[in-house]
Amino acid sequence: MNNKQLFPFERNRYYVGKLLTSADFQAEQTYAGNKRRFLNEMLFGAGVVCGLGVYALDDVSLMIESGVALDSWGRELVLDNSLVRKLSTIEGFESVESDRVSLCLRYDEKPEQPVYTVNRRDQEEYEMNRLREGVTLMLIDADKTVMPEPPENEFFSRMSLFQDDDYAVELSIPAFIPCGSRVQMTITVTKLSDRALPFSMECTLQSPALTAQDGSHETKISIADVTPMQNEQIVREVWLVAQERPAPDSMVIAEPGRVDIRLAGQRVLISEKMTARAVVEPTDAESIIERELARVSLESREMAAGEAYICLAELKLQRTQNNCMIESIRENGVKQYVRTSVGEAQRRLLRTCYEEKEGAPKPVRPAVPAAPGENVPLVPRDPLFATGQCEIPLGHGTRAGRVFYSDEIMHGLGKGDVYVSLGFEYLSEDPKTGQMARSVIYGSSELFPNEQAPIPRAELAVKVMNDRGSFMVAARMQEETNNALLVLRWMAYKIPAAGDKLESDIKGKRIAAMPPTIVMGTRDSRYFNVRFHNMEPCTLTYTLTEKGSGEITTDGVYTAPAREGVYEIHIACTDDPLISTYAYAVVKKINDIEPEKAGEE
Repeated sequence: MNNKQLFPFERNRYYVGKLLTSADFQAEQTYAGNKRRFLNEMLFGAGVVCGLGVYALDDVSLMIESGVALDSWGRELVLDNSLVRKLSTIEGFESVESDRVSLCLRYDEKPEQPVYTVNRRDQEEYEMNRLREGVTLMLIDADKTVMPEPPENEFFSRMSLFQDDDYAVELSIPAFIPCGSRVQMTITVTKLSDRALPFSMECTLQSPALTAQDGSHETKISIADVTPMQNEQIVREVWLVAQERPAPDSMVIAEPGRVDIRLAGQRVLISEKMTARAVVEPTDAESIIERELARVSLESREMAAGEAYICLAELKLQRTQNNCMIESIRENGVKQYVRTSVGEAQRRLLRTCYEEKEGAPKPVRPAVPAAPGENVPLVPRDPLFATGQCEIPLGHGTRAGRVFYSDEIMHGLGKGDVYVSLGFEYLSEDPKTGQMARSVIYGSSELFPNEQAPIPRAELAVKVMNDRGSFMVAARMQEETNNALLVLRWMAYKIPAAGDKLESDIKGKRIAAMPPTIVMGTRDSRYFNVRFHNMEPCTLTYTLTEKGSGEITTDGVYTAPAREGVYEIHIACTDDPLISTYAYAVVKKINDIEPEKAGEE
């Protein structure tokens, strides 16, 4: 198949009396093959599925293990047996020019089984009866190898802070951020020229819906007197915390007077305000990633597809006057892999063999810091208020005195005491602008006789279910109405419980598990110690964040379950639940695990 264009798809249409020729049977094969390859390309992409390891048998010979790969055309590259080849016999050996070459695998098909042709006219006497699908090895100069790149998507929001012939400064941040999660913002300085020109930058970025580690909405970036080489990049990464409430118009702002860039000591004038979109929305990171990747158009995916070969390894060659020898083989960073659902269960098991780097940020909660003086952002509190619209169907010709009820409404403020206020929402023409405008009347609509609001008179009541985090609305009609729907606007306010403290009261106070991660055997028991910072020791509450993750006593003695895994323990001050941290138990089925030293950082 030399043509990569697989679509539009056309299949045979059969009917009584249709004369079938070889072209019809070829069309049948083409349709089925293209459909399969199209699905391979769209669902899996290009890369190695299994096997295809590369080894040097001697200075001039290679062995490639059996395995399977998919190329960017969706074709299956199957090497059913291990293959041994001398370097000089591989296709492309004579044309490579550098000492770094890529060993690649390419789809190939060859005709076989010659048969005598019957009723031939202008055909050959013999035709090949089969096409055998196979693979071919090839060598390409490493700097000429085209690696597959992911298609452009709108996951990152980018902002160019500065660019000239010498430097380019770019900010990037995910365009969509889950409520209450941590997010990484990156500043990248790229040297474009070969001139030795010192660079420095002092920048203060504003993020109304995101907070820095100190709890403020400003992030300071400092890069002092660096002189990178051409094409070298200097990267600064900052972690921010999104607010708990959605912010559909949120952005990161760079004001002109707060971006100070100097080249060789000379200040560069920044005259325009720059912004990068950073929307905070009520969802999770996994949903955002899946959504943004799925938004990529078919044309973009096709344009991003690589060449029709798979890179297996990079070879470093040592050339002599009469020979060329293999000096080293590198597969890491060269070979791309296809992720399939077949090995997902094994992946989950293998992940338990790795511990997270201490202090590494988690997607939602801040990790325990390694150093006592490191600042940790507070876990955002639950929202204090929420609003929404409630619609109660009335039917036609509703009489006075009849009572209607809404469905149960979740206000989103969690369990506890909540006050709910109701108002009549309607759409009417604004006499000042002459346009339709939305208004809400809280209380009695009779006090606004000039409004001529298209809302019926009704008595309202609210039933709040504190233990369920929800409420219901009841409306008793005080007059007969023909309105089919009663539209209400509700406002819910969280009433702080006795003893609750504001974040300002606990700022600087924190606890840290010592150590934050413990490796232990199944059914083993370990004690989670806690260090207090800027506060007196207090009573702690230990809870497990998921079912089936073991047992923990009120004193902090954790007993692991019978199955392997990584389990999370939430530790909080009993009187001040906002002061909390997380510890992790890595449970393995091994007999001898070296006990970790108490207090080890």
